[in-house]
Amino acid sequence: MTKTLQGRVALVTGSTSGIGLAIALGFARAGAKVMLNGFGKPEEIAAARQAVGEAMGSGEAPYSPADMAKPEEIRAMVTACEAELGACDILVNNAGIQFVSPVEEFPEDRFDRIVAINFVSNFHAIKAALPGMKARGFGRIVNVASAHGLVASPYKTAYVAAKHAVVGLTKSVALEIARSPVTCNAICPGFVRTPLAEAQVKPLADKHGVSEEAALTDYLLDRQPTKRWVEVEEVAEMALYLCGPNSGSVNGTALSIDGGWTAQ
Repeated sequence: MTKTLQGRVALVTGSTSGIGLAIALGFARAGAKVMLNGFGKPEEIAAARQAVGEAMGSGEAPYSPADMAKPEEIRAMVTACEAELGACDILVNNAGIQFVSPVEEFPEDRFDRIVAINFVSNFHAIKAALPGMKARGFGRIVNVASAHGLVASPYKTAYVAAKHAVVGLTKSVALEIARSPVTCNAICPGFVRTPLAEAQVKPLADKHGVSEEAALTDYLLDRQPTKRWVEVEEVAEMALYLCGPNSGSVNGTALSIDGGWTAQ
């Protein structure tokens, strides 16, 4: 792989699995030094640190256990990235959680935590990282939103509201920094193949009395015209482009990777 990010430092939240880990691996293979963040079993975190470290050509990748619902921990994470790796040139706000419920039954604490992690954390991380980016003369901010940042689905009020807010935050920040050497963009994936997403297929098959293949295409991916998963590597490639050379004029956009979902 061409080392398009050689010399850059990236901080990727929610990067111990799934989309975030794929982005971290892609950045490391492109030459960046990467700090990971996220929750999970200790052995899973260790495996992620080892994999990204090997991609960087070093030992374990640095890691922050910061809780994205706690602003003080987010600020400390950005400070630690700058102290340990010398900069925070690239910030990927990827951490997110989900909960599904009718609005009148939605637990208030769940709603508040989803909004805090999926949206408010982006603000705190951007606020902490942006001054250093401006001072060093380079910065790339990538917010991982969702197709649900552009369109809605029922029973996902907290997630949909948070992801719509991420897209709005992206646009507003992009306008503020338009004359600086920093850009801010959002990626809006549809249904992505991750262990958590794949685990939804069998329960749907059992519920509707159909095969798992039919459950996937007719129920889980019913709004995704391609009827196939978005792969984590596809999302990582988009993030890599947004943070690499010749992307400086892409600013304030919400780029869909959704198999045509939002084209309908």
